[in-house]
Amino acid sequence: MTTCIHYKVSGRVQGVGFRAGTRARALSLGLSGWARNCADGGVEVLACGAAAQLEALRHWLHCGPPQAQVTAVTQSSAPLVHLDGFDIR
Repeated sequence: MTTCIHYKVSGRVQGVGFRAGTRARALSLGLSGWARNCADGGVEVLACGAAAQLEALRHWLHCGPPQAQVTAVTQSSAPLVHLDGFDIR
């Protein structure tokens, strides 16, 4: 069953390849969605797919790429949308 989750990642997550890393990890897990920078310095992610793959992405978001310093990841359910691929916005 496909579901969508909205994540908000806080910390030092801009300028460290976080969106590109998120895209690569999401695609490797077979997820669709997008990642974008926020004005407050965080990164926002919408990911859609199977629950186990979404959980694996959530675990990755807590660490991110090597130079990231994640301080928090929040998540909430999002309406189901049908997206192709995973975009960086």
